[in-house]
Amino acid sequence: MAGGATGSAKRAAQSVRARGVLHQKAAASRFVLARHEPSAALAPFVAWYWIVRWDLRGQPPHDQAVLPHPNVHLAFESAGPAIYGVLGRELFSRRIEGRGVALGVRFWAGGFRPFWDRPVACLNDRVVPAAQVFGPAVHETWRAIAGAPDDVSMVAHAEDLLGRVRPPRDPVAEEVAGMVARITADSSLCRVGELAAALGLPVRRLQRLFANYVGVSPKWVMRRARLQEAAMRAEQGGRVDWAELAAVLGYADQAHLTRDFTAVIGVPPARYVTVATTASQVSEPKP
Repeated sequence: MAGGATGSAKRAAQSVRARGVLHQKAAASRFVLARHEPSAALAPFVAWYWIVRWDLRGQPPHDQAVLPHPNVHLAFESAGPAIYGVLGRELFSRRIEGRGVALGVRFWAGGFRPFWDRPVACLNDRVVPAAQVFGPAVHETWRAIAGAPDDVSMVAHAEDLLGRVRPPRDPVAEEVAGMVARITADSSLCRVGELAAALGLPVRRLQRLFANYVGVSPKWVMRRARLQEAAMRAEQGGRVDWAELAAVLGYADQAHLTRDFTAVIGVPPARYVTVATTASQVSEPKP
């Protein structure tokens, strides 16, 4: 990424790495999530690589819900390599069972656009076979990753594939990544007009940029950032002053936060806290 966009996006990435995975303490007892940085050559496009490992042999399957970020992912899973567009309308849920491992490439918001010959919005709520973008070589990479002995080797195979098809850097994509990082870093930012004014861009221009490079609107990104912050506060345990948090996040009042949270996550904030706390107590080892 160019200039300040690189630093701001990376700082925001550090702050959101735990966000999105719901009921995290319970999830930690079901699988291990590791993240690895990309090489310097791929850093303008790739935020990080994630590797999930689980061993649930003799245990019930686990359904994990994720509150998606505005990022495209390339995933190498048992079913094959696939590209996941931004899920704009719902939570993402994945069932894991038995024993397994998966590797994913999380592109920066906007970072997948240079690999894709059309607006990223065309990928929204879609799963596309990775060969449509990366060609048949992606299946060789998939098999190599499946047979790799450790995380370092898995990431190296993914890096090799992306390095061979790496497009020229797109300064607009990198600027858009910085815009998304700005929203993510300030979850109280809730008006598109404010963001457009701060960036010195007309609102319509900003909306077109997001549709082309991110896939979803600035308003969607703002709303998702606020909900992820609310879920993170709930995950921390203890009493949450939801009225105060609603004000901090830019909601008109607590009722608006509650309705928004319930509509997307499926339960009211107070109920989410109860479930998270109960799941944590169940998953913690006994002394």
